[in-house]
Amino acid sequence: MSVVDSTLHVARPTRSAAWLDTLQVLTGAGLVLFMWSHMILVSSVLLGEWAMDGLAYFFEATFMAQVGGPVIFAVMLFHFLLAARKMPFRFSELTAFWKHSKLMRHTETWLWLVQVGTALVVLVLGSIHMWTVLTDLPISAQKSAARIQGGWWLVLYLFLLPMVELHVGIGFFRIGVKWGFIKRRDRSKMKRFENGLTLVFVAIGLLTLLRFLFITLVTQQ
Repeated sequence: MSVVDSTLHVARPTRSAAWLDTLQVLTGAGLVLFMWSHMILVSSVLLGEWAMDGLAYFFEATFMAQVGGPVIFAVMLFHFLLAARKMPFRFSELTAFWKHSKLMRHTETWLWLVQVGTALVVLVLGSIHMWTVLTDLPISAQKSAARIQGGWWLVLYLFLLPMVELHVGIGFFRIGVKWGFIKRRDRSKMKRFENGLTLVFVAIGLLTLLRFLFITLVTQQ
């Protein structure tokens, strides 16, 4: 088969595809920054309930929670839809991808598969979390502690936390590689940095959950 014939099945890139890829990167970068900021803000409870409650009051008094929450959810859904264009949802596509990944033995190809799997988990569990929080404003350390101490929520967060940080960390790395911010010579160093950053945020998240577990709940009269 000639070279021309062998590439007939490959779709030519279009301008619309380039715009969609750009939107996917921009929404992804925005969500990465949001998740890191969100983790830092929630972990303020490690300083004390007053710290978290004070930040929550600020975001609600400025309507950033009431408006920003739904906007973030919309951006998350839009980002997922953009990324879903390339996800292997069919069993045949997933099988082919798995075979090709094993054949190529390319680490970054496996990272993309991990990112696809974590995206599905984050979409479902993250949506549950956001709906629960945004429909029960105002946010407070007491409410968060009661939710975590009250049943299966702890299990959900223990599963969601590493999925989010894996997805965000890999996304941060792949954005840098795709758009040339991370050069080939720097990939190993940046990969170690990304792994370390992911572990740091997972550790912060676990400490925050542990702090919520030991908050003394105040009974409302």
